Amino acid sequence: MADALSEISLTRRTVLQVSGGAAALAVLPEVVGSAYAQAPTEGARDAVEVSFTVNGTATDLRVDPRLSVLDMLRERLSLTGTKKGCNQGACGACTVLIDGKRVNACLALAVMYDGATITTIEGVADGETLHPLQAAFIEHDAFQCGYCTSGQIMSGLGCIREGHASSAEEISYWMSGNICRCGAYPGIVAAVAQAAKEDRT
Repeated sequence: MADALSEISLTRRTVLQVSGGAAALAVLPEVVGSAYAQAPTEGARDAVEVSFTVNGTATDLRVDPRLSVLDMLRERLSLTGTKKGCNQGACGACTVLIDGKRVNACLALAVMYDGATITTIEGVADGETLHPLQAAFIEHDAFQCGYCTSGQIMSGLGCIREGHASSAEEISYWMSGNICRCGAYPGIVAAVAQAAKEDRT
């Protein structure tokens, strides 16, 4: 009987050890990811000095070479209007203009754009006055939840400047890199078309 109980106890201990090990493995990626996210970049040994003009303001930073433009804007410059969606360049929520061209900020390393001029959604309006494309988005109900809106507007500005806004079909094609999960595409296309027609960019 004693031997039988000992075997049961050993079995329970084994189960607990295995369960504990499995739980530790399950949280390990989060711990590693958290440690990476909190890793200091300013004092890193391989940090690089970079300079940008962000929304008209000259900015000097010391950054980790692995830092994306998106994380630099959001975490180092507190410009959180640029959204992190898929973080894989597939949704366009992080679209900004770099030297006037549309760029997925999540895929762009900050060090690659040293000396560049970056425009984010925070730099589009003129003080309290909305940019005409922003006003057109409101006029045409071109958003629902609004998460993708900053990327849509930045992409819309680029689309018009590139001369790809002569028709609804053309706008839809050249804006196809920006995903709206709410499906506000008709309003988005109408807003870009209106701004392009009125040459408001």
